[in-house]
Amino acid sequence: MAGSARQVTILVVDDEQVHRFMLCSMFREWGWKCVEADDGQTAVAAVEKGSYDAVLMDVRMARMDGIAAFRRIHELDPALPVVIMTAYSSVDAAVDAIKHGAHDYLTKPLDFDRLRLTLQRALDHHQVAEKKQRPPEEQTPVISSSIIGSSPAMAEVLEMISYVAPTEATVLITGQSGTGKELVAAELHQNSERSSEPFIKVNCAALAESLLESELFGHEKGAFTGADRKREGKFVQADGGTLFLDEIGETSQAMQVKLLRVLQEQELERVGGEDTIQVDVRIIAATNRDLAQEVQDGNFREDLYYRLNVVTVEVPPLCERHGDIPLLVDHFVRKFAEKNRRSVTRVTDSCMKLLSSYPWPGNVRELENAIERGVILMRGDELTVKSLPLPIQKLGAESRVSTPSAAVRPASLQEVERLMILETLEKTGGNKSEAARQLGITRKTLQNKLQKYEEQSGNADEETS
Repeated sequence: MAGSARQVTILVVDDEQVHRFMLCSMFREWGWKCVEADDGQTAVAAVEKGSYDAVLMDVRMARMDGIAAFRRIHELDPALPVVIMTAYSSVDAAVDAIKHGAHDYLTKPLDFDRLRLTLQRALDHHQVAEKKQRPPEEQTPVISSSIIGSSPAMAEVLEMISYVAPTEATVLITGQSGTGKELVAAELHQNSERSSEPFIKVNCAALAESLLESELFGHEKGAFTGADRKREGKFVQADGGTLFLDEIGETSQAMQVKLLRVLQEQELERVGGEDTIQVDVRIIAATNRDLAQEVQDGNFREDLYYRLNVVTVEVPPLCERHGDIPLLVDHFVRKFAEKNRRSVTRVTDSCMKLLSSYPWPGNVRELENAIERGVILMRGDELTVKSLPLPIQKLGAESRVSTPSAAVRPASLQEVERLMILETLEKTGGNKSEAARQLGITRKTLQNKLQKYEEQSGNADEETS
């Protein structure tokens, strides 16, 4: 495995010797070192004297129970993750401990798969927490050539990358479509100890389930019609490096089960194959969905969400980082002028003002598409308002209209988004795939928004009837 070779050390606190022996034997099989403590006082003394990566602690013990011991350990080392073991009768106390800083709790009898998953998540969190606690002079700042922006929102993203990238933690990147989640994933890889190894990307929403399975896990010759040769999947291609699973929220429940196994065991079989293949891959996933809500709705497996959501990096929408728009505009103008052999070198003040005030429902991707269109259409050396897409021009025209009696109400984000979508559809003759491409969103997202507009229109009709 890439990264530090220092052996993980778990402090196991339980007054039952047989239970401690069983847990420590299992941890050693998992490659971890185990130190035992038979009560809360011994555990506190051990933390005062030694260094541990995580603590697994029972609640009911003769001398100093687990909750009291946790509180003392948390005072000594707030970053040290403590996982509470409890019987169902003590769950309330364990939940209260979590509210005060415990990492998680597990109910007895223990589910060992869940135990390993919980402890691995705690270890990953501890790795990130240790990185955050280092003095500023020991931190490695991320200076990105691909992530453009100096706003406070983007500074937070870059800071989080600097904490998380050097660790082995699984990362879930969240944010709206078009915010640049793939760029964040690439930065996490480039600033990791796996940077010299492959960075492999897979868009989980772009392939049917059967094709996605073959794409990820590979297939044997003859596994299905058209499989005329053996093919290695993306997990094997990414061995030693990083695999970026974009749009993870679009995967089926069956695929989620297979992904969970690879995340937990780092092993897989090719489609149509029987041989087990070991892989060493760091997973970075991204989604524009609310996965916690998807879990509640039964669309996403809780155990996979739990495994993916070790560390979350939330990428802000462009409307929350308007100060970055001039930097992005200048970057895209240079990029597309060179690509399309255009002489555009600057942006007029009125054009930049309009670009900076537009809400950008399609985020950075929409801005990029708008600038590319403008650069291609312009023949001079300036990008002007007239070269921008019609919805943006229309917003600019509306903002200049005023009446003596009342100021014009500014268009809301939803209104601008609806106008832009409908006009793009009209421009493409109703071709939803082409409209989605121009808008920088998926066809499925476009269909969902159109359905929402129809429902809103139907509700309005009912209210007026």
